Amino acid sequence: MGPELRESVDAFVRENKVVLFMKGTKAAPRCGFSNTCVQILQNMNVPFADVDILANEDLRQGMKEYSSWPTFPQLYIGGEFFGGCDITVEAFKDGSLKEELERAMME
Repeated sequence: MGPELRESVDAFVRENKVVLFMKGTKAAPRCGFSNTCVQILQNMNVPFADVDILANEDLRQGMKEYSSWPTFPQLYIGGEFFGGCDITVEAFKDGSLKEELERAMME
């Protein structure tokens, strides 16, 4: 990931309390895992920014390095990498996702 792209991602993740880097968009997810995360966030009435990593190959490859996470979707909460689909689903089930989102919304 080049320095300009890193700066752009840093700024975007800081400016938006919840960001989902995903395949497709929240209006039209292009993979089941991305769709699952969108459904969870929408079910929780969480406003979130979405970024279609399929639209930019440099971004798609760079985000793997940026997060040290090899797959998508990637959820960021409060400027920090939270996890992928499996982690998001588990956190939704055990209530820790709600706590993390509430904490981020208060900041």
